[in-house]
Amino acid sequence: MFTVTSIRKLKGIFYQVTIDNQEKIRVSEDLLVRFRLLKGSELSEEKLADVKEQASYDYGLQEALNYISYQLRTEKETRTYLQKKEIPLEDRHKIVARLKELDVLNDRTFAMSYVRTQIRLSDKGPSNLYQQLRKKGVQDDLIDEALELYTPELQEEIAARTAAKGVKKIRGKSYRETLQKLRMNLTKKGFNQDIIQQAVDQLDYEMDEAQEWEILQKEGQKLLQRDRSKDNGKKKMKIKQKLYQKGFTTDLIQQFIDKEELNEE
Repeated sequence: MFTVTSIRKLKGIFYQVTIDNQEKIRVSEDLLVRFRLLKGSELSEEKLADVKEQASYDYGLQEALNYISYQLRTEKETRTYLQKKEIPLEDRHKIVARLKELDVLNDRTFAMSYVRTQIRLSDKGPSNLYQQLRKKGVQDDLIDEALELYTPELQEEIAARTAAKGVKKIRGKSYRETLQKLRMNLTKKGFNQDIIQQAVDQLDYEMDEAQEWEILQKEGQKLLQRDRSKDNGKKKMKIKQKLYQKGFTTDLIQQFIDKEELNEE
């Protein structure tokens, strides 16, 4: 037989029960009542094992409830959290089942809420949201259902707004390279090419020839300073290639070449 030597109140609903073998068990108030745990109570080996098993479940359930009380969580996130708290696998299964029974753990509800929030607060496209939900362990069919909330009209609106903000941040680039960077950014954010094209088409952004020439000259001068070659022919080809890669037109590049007298004699 084992004897309860002390009971001490902990934070929240838990108590620390100390057994005469110096073992300490964290139990809920409910378990104290259910097993009539009082100082001096005697427990058989079987009853002690039962108390410990129930205590582990109760503790894990309370931890899980605290975890999901701050924000919605997926089943995978909750299982991972319980594992880190060293809750036994069998108890993790029982706890998740109980939370789903209470409908406080529901991946469908999570996916719907996540997509609504991201549409409202972020500039991410549907592909990005899909990947994020997959990482959180949500099943594909639930993700597809949730992403129906992200209508093409909403995608167009958010992509266009993101492109308009993005074009203001890009400085010192050619017209073509600016648009290329915008497209790449929208692709990374998870929008498809049709939506991206529509967003770019809606931009209030046109080529300013004077500005384009000014930017080209700055880029061209940088390239001239880096290239110490005395062979004007090779230097000209390198600069042409670099400037073309940066999105400048062949006519404008040739104008710079002529200005700097880099043509082969």
